Amino acid sequence: MADTDPAAAAAPVRFKSNYAATRKIEPFYKGGRIQISRDGKFMFCPCGSKVNVIDVETGAVLHSLQQDEEEDVTAFVLSPDDEVLVTGSRALLLRRWRWREPSCERSWRAVHTAPVATMAFDPTATLLATGGCDSTIKVWDMVKHYCTHNLKGSSGVVHLVQFHPDISRLQLFSSSIDYKIRIWDLSCSRCVAVLEGHFSAVTSLAFADGNSLLSSGRDKICMVWDLESRQSKRTVPVYETVEAAVLLPQEGDFSQLGVKNQGLHFVTAGSKGILRVWEAASGACVHSQAVPFALREEPSERSLSQCQFVPARNEILTVSMEHNILFYDAQSLQLRKQLAGYNEEVLDVKFLGPGDSHIVVATNSPQLKVFELATSHCQILYGHTETILALDVFRKGLMFVTCAKDRSVRLWRMGRAGRVTCVAQGLGHAHGVGAVACSRMKESFVVTSSQDCTIKIWNIPESLTSKAKAALVSSPEPLHARVTERGHDKDINSVAVSPNDKLLATGSQDRLAKLWSCSDCSLLGVFSGHKRGIWCVQFSPVDQVLATSSADGTLKLWGLRDFSCLKTFEGHDASVLKIIFVSRGAQLLSSGSDGLLKLWTIKTNECVKTLDGHEDKIWGLHSNKKDDMVVTASSDSCITLWQDVTEIEEKEAQAKQEEQIMKEQELSNLLHEKRFLKALGLAISLDRPHTVLTVVKAILREPEGRRHLEENIVRLRKDQKEAVLAFLVTWNTNSRNCHEAQAVMETLLRHEAPDTLLQFSGIKSAVESLLPYTERHFQRLSRLLQASTFIEFMWHNMRLADVAQQDQGTL
Repeated sequence: MADTDPAAAAAPVRFKSNYAATRKIEPFYKGGRIQISRDGKFMFCPCGSKVNVIDVETGAVLHSLQQDEEEDVTAFVLSPDDEVLVTGSRALLLRRWRWREPSCERSWRAVHTAPVATMAFDPTATLLATGGCDSTIKVWDMVKHYCTHNLKGSSGVVHLVQFHPDISRLQLFSSSIDYKIRIWDLSCSRCVAVLEGHFSAVTSLAFADGNSLLSSGRDKICMVWDLESRQSKRTVPVYETVEAAVLLPQEGDFSQLGVKNQGLHFVTAGSKGILRVWEAASGACVHSQAVPFALREEPSERSLSQCQFVPARNEILTVSMEHNILFYDAQSLQLRKQLAGYNEEVLDVKFLGPGDSHIVVATNSPQLKVFELATSHCQILYGHTETILALDVFRKGLMFVTCAKDRSVRLWRMGRAGRVTCVAQGLGHAHGVGAVACSRMKESFVVTSSQDCTIKIWNIPESLTSKAKAALVSSPEPLHARVTERGHDKDINSVAVSPNDKLLATGSQDRLAKLWSCSDCSLLGVFSGHKRGIWCVQFSPVDQVLATSSADGTLKLWGLRDFSCLKTFEGHDASVLKIIFVSRGAQLLSSGSDGLLKLWTIKTNECVKTLDGHEDKIWGLHSNKKDDMVVTASSDSCITLWQDVTEIEEKEAQAKQEEQIMKEQELSNLLHEKRFLKALGLAISLDRPHTVLTVVKAILREPEGRRHLEENIVRLRKDQKEAVLAFLVTWNTNSRNCHEAQAVMETLLRHEAPDTLLQFSGIKSAVESLLPYTERHFQRLSRLLQASTFIEFMWHNMRLADVAQQDQGTL
């Protein structure tokens, strides 16, 4: 339940009518090599069948380079001048992109018989090397667009290709799964040397100068090679599976990293999940990055899969196995920025921070993610050992609580700098803890419910909150349960605390919701009426009312005095997973397992709006303190921020209405002044066929109306004539207005050449619609002419008879 702002509480209730999705945090990286532009502003991340272009500062996806055939991108490379990007897909196609537009300039067959595994440009961006899963390497001339070399001799997948930085040498280095580094001379298309020394896959190559090469491997060693003698100069054991080795620049102060001497120094990243600095001459590790977790020898979710130096930002970029992208200061290895590339299934989300500047997200993992909305910087919080199932935030927005499958509950606090730390931990449930709720008035207690069907109330000592506020908690302090009560016969899905901290409610799979006293956890009443399990319970912020949502697709409001059902809201076609009160308790917002959000007005039982923003179950739903923004989180790995656009839409509608009134007044004035051309143009701009018809009728009523109409229609622009043609099709369907339609059509046919008319948009459908009605009008006129002729004949005969009778009378 969202906490309302005191200033907002004094204002009259404004009913909401619509929300608009303003931002979407969705997966942008699913594995593969990441690249950064030379100026350090853009990052390129493969994500299935597309490559996403990311703004490094904001973390926003600017645009995507999407493959047409929906085949996954297997490799891509950015040219050294940042102008061109080339992708290779499983469809064995290579594509050349102007990524800034974005547009595909050219696509061609890769000639490989298996997908391309790696690519590299030469320093001039004129040659492109592709290494394939078919054991071959192809070199392409990017200017003349043809394959210049087909290099055979590698064993298995070629997973690494790199040009020598001195282009005059025309040398290409490659490695495949035979663990050897091959040197190819492109002037003669032959392998001129094989560097043997690694006993597992070679993961990276780095050129120290023209004659030195650094290689890293999964055999836990790095090797320095002399390219003149083509022999190993030094083998450095690094005692971890190395995924990347990056050379530190010769210039620059790296004294904080233990660099004291001149000479070759490099940074390694691998299975331990930390960056380490090595001196090549001595083979010693001169610096190890300090991290807040225990190091493991074997690969884990913290292991690093990539590492590269970004000179423009003076940062080192690393990528973890969990697809988190981290930027470290190159001089100190202090974390500057972290982006989450992939979120898995999102189970819960809440606004965090005094001004709702952050969101805290529980994904299908033991780690929490805290996103800063302005920069997309993501903190990864470690503590739980199994999947986090739910979370809740205290009223002030600085402290929050999480619960997980590891049977524990943890209390976290955000510091002034935005850094979040765990301050307390509670253990005691016999099964996974599935729901949690915070006290609403003060940071005094937490309520949890578990799959063991029990409810626990945990006290938070004032001493703990004051210590946490002063940042004096070094390790999590223990929390103790004040009360434990068996609440339901089946899993408890939801728990909520009332705004005055005196009551709590629970909802369970046993189809019941129950009301309890917070002081001693005594049962006060049972709410019975749902046909299937209850997913969510929420107290109204203003009334003595409880809202529940269920797998039976309904929402119900219950009175807290007599436990009777006050209202039932029907409209969801699937389970209703979450509900919150908005508009100061006057409206409800609900989320379903079909990915839909629904906004309800309580007084009228009406569903005001249905919002479609997700493709799967929406597990997380929360409103900010100002009550003008909502965040949702779903099983489709997406987090969506929704802005209340009711006021904006009302202002737009009012402005549009005022503009319409002004135009209608102007139109009336123009007709009165007989300025027909301007009147006709204004009526067409209003896009209202009836108004244009009114103007045409006004012109035709004038003396010499046909001539005036003809003059004005001829002077219209082509787009205005097209609009008039579309309008007269509508007029022509009604016999009352067919004369005006035919008059305008006659003018168009008389003054527009057939070739010009054929260029009009919608001319074919217009003619098809005009012909049958025009024929019908002519048939009606023919019948009218026949009838009038017959009447005239009859009247003439009757007149002759009368004359004859009169003549006889006189005789």
